[in-house]
Amino acid sequence: MKLSQAHQMMQKLFRQFAETEFTTELLDKLEETGEFDRDIHDKMSKCGFMGVKIPVAYGGQGGDNLAYVLMVEEFARVSPVLSLYTNTPNSLAAGPLLYCGTEEQKQKYVVPVAKGDKLISFGLTEPGAGSDAGGILTTAVPDGDYYVLNGRKTFISAAPFSDYSIIYAKTDKTQRGSRGISMFIVDMKLPGVSFGKDEAKMGLIGYPTSDIILEDVRVHKSDLLGPLHKGFATAMKTLDGGRLGVAAQSVGIAQGCLDESIKYAKERKQFGQPIAKFQAVSFMIATMATEIEAARELVYNTAAIENTESADYTTRCAMAKYFASEMCNRVAYNAVQIHGGYGFIKEYKVERFYRDARITSIYEGTSQVQQMVISGNLLK
Repeated sequence: MKLSQAHQMMQKLFRQFAETEFTTELLDKLEETGEFDRDIHDKMSKCGFMGVKIPVAYGGQGGDNLAYVLMVEEFARVSPVLSLYTNTPNSLAAGPLLYCGTEEQKQKYVVPVAKGDKLISFGLTEPGAGSDAGGILTTAVPDGDYYVLNGRKTFISAAPFSDYSIIYAKTDKTQRGSRGISMFIVDMKLPGVSFGKDEAKMGLIGYPTSDIILEDVRVHKSDLLGPLHKGFATAMKTLDGGRLGVAAQSVGIAQGCLDESIKYAKERKQFGQPIAKFQAVSFMIATMATEIEAARELVYNTAAIENTESADYTTRCAMAKYFASEMCNRVAYNAVQIHGGYGFIKEYKVERFYRDARITSIYEGTSQVQQMVISGNLLK
């Protein structure tokens, strides 16, 4: 896809920011502490990145999906974990509120998210409900002007430092599966809310993940989000945009791997010449570059679809996420292979890319779930 001049300028801005601000010292600090870095978050916020595709009316920049994927890709090319800092507010955090929030809710919650003043996590997954997201056991029972929530969410990215979470809970136990599920905006400081320990993850270190535990948490009815019992459809719609973000992240990670592999292959000498001269290595690089470009075209073209309410958009987002994440894992594998023993050493960037790449084919729907979505829409 040929980018417009405006999108080319955005791409250049995103790339310059990542290459300037995502320093080796910062990335090493994230890896060492595993903690959320408020300073870089605030720098991103001042640049408007937290609200790139959030409407201007709600504090954002009003950009389109293509601007969003360009940002995520360029950030992930340098740091996959820092790409999440801006990906989440533009997708899983603001998505449900923009889809079906009241005007009051949008002003109260979306505006501070777009400005970077508040953080919202996405509380769908549970210990017994991962790919089968409709099997959640968290409940919300009405009690006067409140709902009383009980349950446990797991693998919730940003949970330990989020101000609010969009919690999905069963409000009608008589309905089976994904029916009878509602959404609630839950203040993480309410009595009865607690967190599990920060997960010791393989990758994406520096963006803490934990359980959210809800014990008799009283949420006012004004924080019911969208129609009662109809929350699951919004979750799936939100995940469409989130999957597009993961696809862009995958392309960025793969491009970072390719950049490092080309640089290393030109510098590393064996048998008296750079390893780039050997056909085995040069062909690996050629394959990596071709797969990245194919994935990039799929992601960009999916981002350009105007009717995001269509089944075609859902299918294309699933295709983009499936293809790009699987590609990303292959490219990361080959990047380590090209580096040989050095690729196994933390001093080299591809070691971190390899660990970060692995989650792309798992979170926001595994590759197998994407195949279910794609085949389900094609075989109706």
